[in-house]
Amino acid sequence: MKLSMLLWLMSVLPQPLADQTCLATTVYLEARSQSTIGQMAVAEVAMRRRERGQWGGTVCDVVKSPHQFALSTTPQSQDIDNLKAFQKAWDIAGKSIVNWDLPVDERRFFVPHADHFATASVAPVWSHNRSAVTIGDHKFYSVN
Repeated sequence: MKLSMLLWLMSVLPQPLADQTCLATTVYLEARSQSTIGQMAVAEVAMRRRERGQWGGTVCDVVKSPHQFALSTTPQSQDIDNLKAFQKAWDIAGKSIVNWDLPVDERRFFVPHADHFATASVAPVWSHNRSAVTIGDHKFYSVN
């Protein structure tokens, strides 16, 4: 399936299915080769941003924000062809959404306070002088 098809689906699906599709696609694009914890951490960053409202009021708004996640930077012609990895991303997205529906003191956090992440091999300008938690190939930062 092409990314363009998933983007179209996201635009017509009702909530909360649209948000789960957006989050699953983001986890797939950003972290499909990472561990479950690494994938949960990516989802956590998106959910934290949604909760703060700085990047939009829905998960789809957040992950489609320009230049914030792979969903806005990956060519729409990209094939989503690893169905096993997408199924795992779908499950993680669902678990993350359920986790964030819980009261704050009952949620499970993998990267507390992190609202940004980057591939460990790069050092974006916003990451300088900030501590990070490294999980797999990603570093997670608290920026805002």
